[in-house]
Amino acid sequence: VERDAMRRCILDEGKRLDGRKTDEIRPIWCEVSPLPMPHGSSIFTRGETQSLTTVTLGTKLDEKMVDDVLDKSYMRFLLHYNFPPFCTGEAKAQRGVGRREIGHGHLAWRALKDMIPENYPYTVRVVSQILESNGSSSMATVCGSVLSLMDAGVPLKKPVAGIAMGLIKEDDGRVAILTDILGDEDHLGDMDFKVAGTKDGVTALQMDIKITSITKEIMKNALAQAHEGRIHILGEMAKALPAPREEISPRAPRIITIKIPVDKIREVIGTGGKVIREIIEKTNTKIDIDDDGTVNVAAVDKKDADAALEIINGIVAVPEEGKNYHGTITKIMDFGAFVRFLGSTEGLVHISEIKNERIASVCDFYKEGDQIWVKCMGADNRGKIRLSAKRVNQETGEDA
Repeated sequence: VERDAMRRCILDEGKRLDGRKTDEIRPIWCEVSPLPMPHGSSIFTRGETQSLTTVTLGTKLDEKMVDDVLDKSYMRFLLHYNFPPFCTGEAKAQRGVGRREIGHGHLAWRALKDMIPENYPYTVRVVSQILESNGSSSMATVCGSVLSLMDAGVPLKKPVAGIAMGLIKEDDGRVAILTDILGDEDHLGDMDFKVAGTKDGVTALQMDIKITSITKEIMKNALAQAHEGRIHILGEMAKALPAPREEISPRAPRIITIKIPVDKIREVIGTGGKVIREIIEKTNTKIDIDDDGTVNVAAVDKKDADAALEIINGIVAVPEEGKNYHGTITKIMDFGAFVRFLGSTEGLVHISEIKNERIASVCDFYKEGDQIWVKCMGADNRGKIRLSAKRVNQETGEDA
């Protein structure tokens, strides 16, 4: 009886269960940054469907490893969709992720994944919590996710919106295409056709039909009607946030990328990772190095990132003959002092290069741990770097 009454009302009178016209969208309300701590957040409400979405930005170390039988890869854009029982007024135990959560989350993920720039250095995790559901919570997830991503400062290529289309088709040939369907219209109707995309094109589709097939004309009209709906929704979303924020959240890690010579990677990592671990602990950063020499340094405080970069640049830098450097004495010998500079580079200040006059013992002037200025005098025939202290003003670091 309910099915027949609903279908008759739509086909004969053009009225839906909530009084809307067939191409009318429920009222939309959205807001960005409702939560203070996530890197980006939003709340998107369309009728009685509401999604609270958060975005967290991480480094390459936070990538998800996909280890299937035929595929081993890494994902840098993740989307998780949660559908708790209370969102439909039910009181039952919260169990593990089911087919619904996996399927709806994957649909929203497919709708958004190509809008993330290919060279974006962050790992992005989106979580959609459905607070209320009456039709098309997956498309509300798409809209809420876009607002959260823009709120986090992710430079999306284009904003995406999603909408669910329905269909009432009778044997006598009468057809009605419904925009933004309710849960009952999905249950009692003939089609649930989810369409997500930008103002220019479609990024994801999903269709469930209860009839044997639909015609090309119905498909064409449904896509055209969905496009009109997307444009309207994108306009409502733009009222909350028209474009991605220029700066990422101050709580998100800052990632700085540099390139180092491939033959220097071993020196930056050190034996058993000793050098890179020391840098990470000393500067409170996260560092990863690719095989091509790309180094990503992530830190919440830019000063920490700059300190790590200074150490790395010092390790990979090549000493220039005639240039002055500030270093630390690491070892005292009878014939001179070994000085570490430019990160882990070491050279020898011969006893004859300490003072202009002849000296009896190096220990009379230096001890281990002293910091001095030295001038690079090139390398000897064995490739060892020769340094001079007497040719540099120890107070100013300029030539003596």
